[in-house]
Amino acid sequence: MSQVFEGYERQYCELSANVSKLCTKASFLDGEQKKQKVSEIKSGLEDAETLIRKMDLESRSLPPSVKATLLAKLREYKTDLNNLKIEVKRITSANGNQAVRDELLESGMADTSMVSADQRARLLMSTQRLNQSSERVRESRRTMLETEELGVSILQDLHQQRQSLLHANNTLHGVDDNIGRSKKILTNMSIRMNRNKWIIGSIIAVLIVVIILILYFKLTH
Repeated sequence: MSQVFEGYERQYCELSANVSKLCTKASFLDGEQKKQKVSEIKSGLEDAETLIRKMDLESRSLPPSVKATLLAKLREYKTDLNNLKIEVKRITSANGNQAVRDELLESGMADTSMVSADQRARLLMSTQRLNQSSERVRESRRTMLETEELGVSILQDLHQQRQSLLHANNTLHGVDDNIGRSKKILTNMSIRMNRNKWIIGSIIAVLIVVIILILYFKLTH
């Protein structure tokens, strides 16, 4: 999950809880004190709306797998903000009839506070579940990245092994060529040696014949 979104989220939850407390206090006040609390509440609502907009922009800039989770949380926060606005309208729209105001404070406002508290509790539970889901998504992405890095490393090793095999194959071809050339040279040398043997043998034979003829002529004369 985006750390920026989490920062906005923490600020909103704190601000929402503070505005809810101010609403509860304002419902028991009159006159200038009530106006001052309402002013503080409206200022808090404006800040809350600003945080909602920032969370919306941040969530839409993230990848789809994370964005869907954050937008679901954002809908919960928008619902909570709308409930706070409704509560403020009820406080500011109360008429001057003391009996009606007391009845609203004792019944309607109490019910609203209970509903708001229950909704915030459900909101916190949903937030925890979404955080757990986000953590699982981050863990899955981390595992996927590690697997991808391992695959890239294996491919690089295979490429290096292939290059080594190609180099060895080229070396073997070079050795084969050298052996072939050496074989041809040895064959030619063998042929020359045999030819030289026949020539030398022929010369020796001729010399023997010449010597015999010389001896023959000397002995006969």
